[in-house]
Amino acid sequence: MKIALGADHAGFELKQALAAALRQNGHEVNDLGAHQFDPGDDYVDSAAAVARAVSGGQAARGIVVCGSGVGATVAANKLAGIRACLCHDIYSAHQGVEHDDMNVLVLGGRIIGPALAQELVEAFLRARFTAEPRHVRRLDKIRKLEEDS
Repeated sequence: MKIALGADHAGFELKQALAAALRQNGHEVNDLGAHQFDPGDDYVDSAAAVARAVSGGQAARGIVVCGSGVGATVAANKLAGIRACLCHDIYSAHQGVEHDDMNVLVLGGRIIGPALAQELVEAFLRARFTAEPRHVRRLDKIRKLEEDS
């Protein structure tokens, strides 16, 4: 699967570990930065880069890592077609895809460690949208909200 991956300084170390694990598992990783540790960078830039790659079709899914994950979630969700969710538990990482067609996983690099992060990423990437009528109806309502804003 083509994955867009990005992080700010607070998520840099975890992003590096995730990129290696994703490649080892056969995924095509587009590392959108940060490419070096820079304490002055901003989560908004990495979240927007990943969201643009997903919304533009250059990646099937995206993963963003910042300090808590909150700011990156807010930033990524500003782009149309992006359904970014902050997940620190396995259930939410797969259920967000299955029910809500989540396409960007956001992680807090200061909140979780690499082992849990890898499990979350695996659950996120294995999951598929169910397309059950109630989930499609809700997704349509979300799309309508984007159109109306």
